[in-house]
Amino acid sequence: MVKLTKRIGALVLRLAAFGAALAALIVMVTSRERASFFAVSLEAKYTDMAAFKYFVIANAVVSVYSFLVLFLPKESLLWKFVVVLDLVMTMLLTSSLSAALAVAQVGKKGNANAGWLPICGQVPKFCDQVTGALIAGFVALVLYVLLLLYSLHSVVDPFLLQKS
Repeated sequence: MVKLTKRIGALVLRLAAFGAALAALIVMVTSRERASFFAVSLEAKYTDMAAFKYFVIANAVVSVYSFLVLFLPKESLLWKFVVVLDLVMTMLLTSSLSAALAVAQVGKKGNANAGWLPICGQVPKFCDQVTGALIAGFVALVLYVLLLLYSLHSVVDPFLLQKS
């Protein structure tokens, strides 16, 4: 009964992580807004920034991985490799979220020293969507940290039991 409860808990955690990464991906990909002031037209979209592209690619990779792992049988020998892949996915989410947050901060506040003006006043819908994507990405990251801890526990615990 305990093993079934752990398996269901891990499945729910993996489904939630998949959903959060997929939500971050979809919200960021659909973020786009056109603004005009005087004779100048501006279109803000995620493809304009390399960090946002990286965020999208990382969340796509994590989403596909999360989906595939859902169908991996628990008895498979690949589960020891899943721990390593969970770590890689956690690091990928961390790095992409950090890069996207840095660019979003510059977009929101600007950088007076570099002469970069904030753009969120001109394209608020775009900035709100990016914020939503970053929040979903952060939720995915937290869930992946929990998954990593669970994966480590599930691999190390039987190993310790065999030694005693």
